[in-house]
Amino acid sequence: MQGPATVDLAAYRANRSARKAGHSDRSDITSTAEALCDSLRATGFVVVTGHGIDPAQVQRAHRAFEAFFALDPEVRARYGGVAGGQRGYTPFGVEQAVGHPLPDAKEFFHVGPDVESAHDDRPGNVWPAEVPGLRAACTELFSALERCAADLLGVIEHGCDLPPGSLSDLVRDGNHVLRAAHYPAREPGDDARVLRAAPHEDINLITLLCAPTDAGLEIRASDGRWIPVEIAPDALVADAGDMLARITAGAIPATTHRVVDPPGGARRSRLSLPFFAHPRPDCVLRVLDRFADAARIADTPLPPPITAAAFLDERLRAIGLLEDAPA
Repeated sequence: MQGPATVDLAAYRANRSARKAGHSDRSDITSTAEALCDSLRATGFVVVTGHGIDPAQVQRAHRAFEAFFALDPEVRARYGGVAGGQRGYTPFGVEQAVGHPLPDAKEFFHVGPDVESAHDDRPGNVWPAEVPGLRAACTELFSALERCAADLLGVIEHGCDLPPGSLSDLVRDGNHVLRAAHYPAREPGDDARVLRAAPHEDINLITLLCAPTDAGLEIRASDGRWIPVEIAPDALVADAGDMLARITAGAIPATTHRVVDPPGGARRSRLSLPFFAHPRPDCVLRVLDRFADAARIADTPLPPPITAAAFLDERLRAIGLLEDAPA
């Protein structure tokens, strides 16, 4: 397996207004859609350019989160404690990849959509008073990434010959999460068995990863080799999560990936900003008809329907972010 292909979304974005006006001709994005879907089927990953997100937006978020992670540990801890770590701060030693014996060497901060309704049971965001610019930087970047995720899912619909909205409608008012993950510089004597992020697959539909402050992302090929993925400052990397793999019956795989120390970089810290595009909590994840038909022909068992909320809870428990309720 080679690394992920690069796909330019500029043509798709340039014609978005025409599509919203009801024009049905989407031939202008056929080559883009085919390239994107081919890369996702082959590797589960794709490099995205022409996405419309200003690198300056990413840099503003980087600076704000660098200020947050520079705060004293007891100050950072004030902004944690949300169930499942779904909002605010999660310290070191909590998240642990399934099948790996030790927690990851990272701390992180989660931002979700603004909760506008008193009837919305999703947790509200947590904004540290010590970093007043964090909210504005996150809100700006969150909205841009949310639009980009819907665009990408729309292109996947075209490339997989799915009805418009089959995927992109799932993330409307979705329970998205923008994560700021901080990997500190390694110190002499640190346990070499502890990885920055142990091998794992993402939980959600699709993940968008802004260019991090250092290298280290790798994806696992089918032959077991680890392939480094480089992200230019003006690019994103998108990868398919377990939810997308589930509703496509594995036609688009959730590829295993990890974060390691880059060569010569063990003494450098790393900050990354992945955006996890999630469906609405009450959305039912079921295999789409097109993929269900192919699976039946191949005599492949189909996973049962499950709500996005229940699926997320299962996975959060598996990685140590959510504890089972006491009996």
